[in-house]
Amino acid sequence: MTVTNQVTQTIRHLREEVCRLHGELTRYQLVVWTAGNVSARVPGVDAMVIKPSGVAYEDLTPDNMVVTDLDGRVLEGDLAPSSDTAAQAYVYRHLPHVGGVVHTHSTYATAWAARAEPIPCALTMMADEFGGEIPVGPFALIGDDSIGRGIVETLRGSLSPAVLMRNHGVFAIGADARSAVKAAVMCEDVARTTHIARQLGTPSALTPEQVARLHDRYQNAYGQ
Repeated sequence: MTVTNQVTQTIRHLREEVCRLHGELTRYQLVVWTAGNVSARVPGVDAMVIKPSGVAYEDLTPDNMVVTDLDGRVLEGDLAPSSDTAAQAYVYRHLPHVGGVVHTHSTYATAWAARAEPIPCALTMMADEFGGEIPVGPFALIGDDSIGRGIVETLRGSLSPAVLMRNHGVFAIGADARSAVKAAVMCEDVARTTHIARQLGTPSALTPEQVARLHDRYQNAYGQ
């Protein structure tokens, strides 16, 4: 990797941002102990910034974030990177539009993953953010790029920025790390609401036409 002053500044900014965004995972109660992580692609170079493995959230600092290449090899940092590094590097290699990846074991969404059941689109907020159901990806073991392969295979055919990896948890993607965190937060929220609705009866699914209109409005007209 050729390091210029601009790349150095970008990496420094991403170290700070990725560190800060881990605070959002604890704020929204999406993780426990040292589980879960946030990563960000370094624009213009084949590199990413990711959480170190097994470090408590309260001990995370910009300086202990790890920089790796997109094959998972450490470029900067004194600590070992997350055990999800190979999986997330695979996502960055194969989905060029992705600038951030988040992994959580948030309670309600992971309960759906344990059932290997997609979350049906029965909420306008879900249509807005996910463009339909939140799909289930295949079971895969941690440690190599198998999880990454499952993420890519599942999300390539879906508008959803989140996938429930079977018997594991949530992986969310976005144009940047903040967008990926948002998707993870929203995934847990709709998973919880839909679960409660299922306790009361059968949720009323939105029609494909309703989903398409809601998704288009939210993605292209909502906000400032």
